[in-house]
Amino acid sequence: MVLNSLSISFGFLIVWLLGISFFLYKNISHYNRLVGKGEKKNLKEILEKLLKEIEASKKETQALKTKTAEIEKDALFHIQKTGLLKFNPFKDIGGEQSFILSLLDKEDSGVLITSLYGRETTRWYVKMVRKGKGLNYELSKEEKDVIKKANKT
Repeated sequence: MVLNSLSISFGFLIVWLLGISFFLYKNISHYNRLVGKGEKKNLKEILEKLLKEIEASKKETQALKTKTAEIEKDALFHIQKTGLLKFNPFKDIGGEQSFILSLLDKEDSGVLITSLYGRETTRWYVKMVRKGKGLNYELSKEEKDVIKKANKT
């Protein structure tokens, strides 16, 4: 009986030591991974280095956010919407050789280029557009249609 309880106690002690050894091994390997192999640093130096890196990352992130905001603001004035409409302005000429090309920014400002094809000549017109309206001239039905088409794409 004494031998039986001694062997149970011994088995329990071995299991206990194996469990403690496993957790100790995990903690030591985690510490070595933090410290780096072969480097003689203490945990305070490692944490200070990490804090400096985090602070540098925050500054870099803020600089990137500022630059992105500048790019987004600048992009409002680039051509973002295009539309093309082919049509036939004259009943006696077929083939829809005339067209209107719209080149607009995000605010529907830009230019409309209109080409009217006739038997004898082809005429080109350019109209400035601001916020979807003709700046100096009234827009035709076709020109309004090409602006709507540009907004859908």
